[in-house]
Amino acid sequence: MSGWFLLGAPWDCSGTGRGEAAAPDALRAAGLVERVDVDLGNAATHISTQHRDQDTGVRALPDTITAARSLASALGAGLRDRPGLRPLVVGGDCSLLLGVFAHLRAALGEVGLWFLDGHPDFYDGHGSETGETADLELAVLTGDGPPELVGLGGVVPMVAARHVALIGHRTVDLDPESAAEVARLPDELFRLDAPAVIRDPAGAGDLASAWGEGLGLPMWLHIDVDVLDEAVLPAVTYPQAGGPDFGQLATTLRPLTVSGRLLGVSVADFRPDLDGDGRHAARLVDLLDRVLEG
Repeated sequence: MSGWFLLGAPWDCSGTGRGEAAAPDALRAAGLVERVDVDLGNAATHISTQHRDQDTGVRALPDTITAARSLASALGAGLRDRPGLRPLVVGGDCSLLLGVFAHLRAALGEVGLWFLDGHPDFYDGHGSETGETADLELAVLTGDGPPELVGLGGVVPMVAARHVALIGHRTVDLDPESAAEVARLPDELFRLDAPAVIRDPAGAGDLASAWGEGLGLPMWLHIDVDVLDEAVLPAVTYPQAGGPDFGQLATTLRPLTVSGRLLGVSVADFRPDLDGDGRHAARLVDLLDRVLEG
């Protein structure tokens, strides 16, 4: 994995300390720190409240804004101080993308997003059962959300919906709430659902890579590890059946990680508190080693 710097984002948008915030250090302990060129430590992304804003429906709104700005600053400093290295940002939950794109949009302008997740993360604040920003960060990134969040990058949207590929989300046997979330997705999104990934992992990766090449933009790759089937990775907050296994996911990811357009990678939603013997952390480190090798 030469050519990468590591930046932790110990972000738990629930404010409950339920486990995601411990993931950066758990993955370091499982060997990730030895696989990168340099470890820049953790950004200050702590969420300390569970208060839900009445107007927006968003949980921990002021803390979220502070955390996003902190991560944006840390990412910007890493890119400035480590020229020639690409960032590997390890969460924490998917809310970390608010900080990543707050920096990317302001510093680089338009950037595309390969977004691998078992869920679309496209609720609005009031529509989410919890109000957690990990339920709605893709909506916020594409301009659908409270002004305080959608404007974090200085320009709205932080990433245009037509510049997002949603990969690995579930579309079969959904409950009514999840079906309604999928129905909210913009038509402009490029989509490859979980059945498409499982049916032809290499083809899915090639299609997503070609789509990104066609945009002609620098690209960010985000991996919510709950894209994996719960049978192979149960240590996440919202596990689901119907996803790829580790081999299928690696095959899909490889055309994206070798792309010359790749700016950086983020990884989210691992729960080390649900991984008593550390074997899931080790498998995730091995996955990253496979797909991010030089």
